[in-house]
Amino acid sequence: MEAVIARAKSVSLDCNNVDKKLRQIFDLTEDEANFHMKQSAFLYQLAVQTMPKSLHCLSMRLTVEYFRDHLFDKELSEKYSDPTLQHFVIFSNNVIASSVVINSTVVHARDTVNQVFHVLTDWQNYYAMKHWFLRNTFRDAVVQVLNIEDPDSYGKATLSHLTLPVEFRVSFPSNDSAPAIHNRTQYVSIFSHSHYLLPEIFKNLEKVVVLDDDVVVQQDLSALWSLNMGGKVTGAIEICSVKMDQLQSYLGEHSFQRHSCSWMSGVNVIDLARWRDLDISETYWKLVKEQVSMKEGSALLATLLTFQDQIYALDRVWVLSGLGHDYGLDIEGIKKAAVLHYNGNMKPWLDLGIPKYKEYWKKFLNHEDQYLSDCNVNR
Repeated sequence: MEAVIARAKSVSLDCNNVDKKLRQIFDLTEDEANFHMKQSAFLYQLAVQTMPKSLHCLSMRLTVEYFRDHLFDKELSEKYSDPTLQHFVIFSNNVIASSVVINSTVVHARDTVNQVFHVLTDWQNYYAMKHWFLRNTFRDAVVQVLNIEDPDSYGKATLSHLTLPVEFRVSFPSNDSAPAIHNRTQYVSIFSHSHYLLPEIFKNLEKVVVLDDDVVVQQDLSALWSLNMGGKVTGAIEICSVKMDQLQSYLGEHSFQRHSCSWMSGVNVIDLARWRDLDISETYWKLVKEQVSMKEGSALLATLLTFQDQIYALDRVWVLSGLGHDYGLDIEGIKKAAVLHYNGNMKPWLDLGIPKYKEYWKKFLNHEDQYLSDCNVNR
């Protein structure tokens, strides 16, 4: 030991060199950590936004089969425009997601003979959707598939491409003294451009219920048709955990009641007659043009301005949201909710979906379907 100590003392060390070396190691380690964080964030977003291989396989198989068996195409057009029936609208480019919404709705409905579902999709998924809903039955309910991008069918009431409900990620502290790492996160989903074509596409209807394709229905929804909304245009769930002032980065300098609750899509009762009377669509398109410089928040701002004082607050027991991002939801609350909303990035059809919530979605898949088995959708 004395020899080792003597040898150590005989070696002169320059503290400046040691300091420089340690700083270099620290900087390299920090750069490497930042690189891996950015790479992880990119891959996460890629996984969220990319259609899974199994769903792409299913869509292609169904499209091919549609053209092989096109004589199978038959429609019950008399029901599609009957205003006395219960009409549900779903905007979707996902065959399985829209099928789960419809299946879960009819399974829990007391009476399905009066139910009509309208699935609005795009050119790419139109024939796959048609074939799927022609070869599958949903008790006595009927399903109509519409191509919202077809100008020959709807004229001006078309868009160059289908737009789905837009989700905005909002983070805010749990309380004033909480550090940033404990921030709460909420995903606020709102109407897309496509929603504002509803009065033109369904000219004969006076009321519809719009369901997002990331919801699962667990109770009968017939009570929604008897709601008295007091002249309001839309019934929606209000999110009082997200106030208007917390959306200020999206809303700019426009004036809203600072502490009023935001609202979201998912389950919406829409009075189309009242919508037409107030010319809601024209108001929206004007606001979108005015906010053209705002890339990210223009849709949110235009929608909130358009529906100011026109929202009827649905009872919160109707919808439980957060199943696409919140790991801490109460299981008993999930079981009691009439509708589960998987808002957030972790949709139930993705590998990234939260496992303990997936079971409520997957039980409405037809696990014996040959196409699902061939494309490995059931796993």
